[in-house]
Amino acid sequence: MLEEISRIVREAGEIILSAAQDKDVHEKSGPDDLVTRYDAQVQRFLEDRLLSLLPGADFLGEEDLGEELHAGWEYRFIVDPIDGTTNFVKGFPHSGISVGLARRGELILGVVYDPYLDELFTAQRGGGAHLNGRPLHVSGADLAHGVAVFGTSPYYRQYTRETFALGEALFRRCMDVRRMAAASLDLCYVAAGRVECYFEYLLSPWDQAAGSLIVQEAGGVATDLSGAPLALDRKCSLAAGNPKCHTALLELAKSVLVRSSS
Repeated sequence: MLEEISRIVREAGEIILSAAQDKDVHEKSGPDDLVTRYDAQVQRFLEDRLLSLLPGADFLGEEDLGEELHAGWEYRFIVDPIDGTTNFVKGFPHSGISVGLARRGELILGVVYDPYLDELFTAQRGGGAHLNGRPLHVSGADLAHGVAVFGTSPYYRQYTRETFALGEALFRRCMDVRRMAAASLDLCYVAAGRVECYFEYLLSPWDQAAGSLIVQEAGGVATDLSGAPLALDRKCSLAAGNPKCHTALLELAKSVLVRSSS
């Protein structure tokens, strides 16, 4: 199943790579929330191919194409067809395709593909995480010797104050910080040991489903910012990292929350 999903996701990547300069860009909720004709095209391709692979499964995708979700599902695909749409629109080559597969509410497979670098990140629950077939493991660095990455939740600007307060707190305690604007790839970079931790104050399930499993199977930890398990049926915050940095991140988040509310 993982090999078949990976093959389908790689094929979907060709749609992104072949995109025309005119991407037919539209605003959804506002100027910071964009969609292109390729988001819908990739999602349709993935829905058709993935549901052919696993008939009867439910499909939850970022771009709602009008299909109703099934009640009482056993399997559900959780899909972001182009994670990092703003990057895609701007010609900044850092976007990913994210596909998670859950069974009875538990993630069992995760695939994230960066077509620009031809990097395929995969994980199977209990089977480890891999990059193009090579095993992945989070780094062992502590925060002082690590790099942090964070997202700014641009669709939910009520979290701006907390986001940048926690980003500053991390910057003061780590080597440096990054902002790359594709949550699924941020998580995969944690899994690969390229960065030590990642946070964002509000994400949808399709942003984090596949990547969070990849982090966990690479030896890392992925929870919300309170330390609770991640939700697959609603928006939630996210904190991911190697075990040392995840603990430090949660402690900083708690102190920032106390200061923000005082």
